[in-house]
Amino acid sequence: MKKTHLTAFIAGLLFGFGLLLSGLANPAKVLAFLDLAGAWDPSLALVMIGAICVGLPVFYLAKGRDLSVLGEQMKLPKRSDIDRPLVIGGLLFGIGWGLAGFCPGPAIVATGAGEIKAIVFTAAMLAGMGIFHLLNRPKAGGSDSPA
Repeated sequence: MKKTHLTAFIAGLLFGFGLLLSGLANPAKVLAFLDLAGAWDPSLALVMIGAICVGLPVFYLAKGRDLSVLGEQMKLPKRSDIDRPLVIGGLLFGIGWGLAGFCPGPAIVATGAGEIKAIVFTAAMLAGMGIFHLLNRPKAGGSDSPA
């Protein structure tokens, strides 16, 4: 096993454990966080602030690098504009999160735990990703990036 695969596996386990520990894999807790007009639970805001505090300096340091610490090519986003697909995608993400109480990472963790709602959510998410991929395939002889 390559050290990058082992590192990714360990990072995934740590991420999944963090999701379970923070309550982000519990849709009831997420929906309570999103219920600003009702019994609002602000605890997930602290989790998000903590994640930003850890991630922000790391992304700042990574921005000027071509290779990761493990010697792999860095693949950071190049675009920073806000366009229609980004806004629509963000709205769809928020609607799905608010309806189901899951976003992709916690849904996968809960799917691994055998939760039926999470399995249905993950299947719908994968179907949506597949449809997006099919609709945004590069045309034969065209550019390599979706329009």
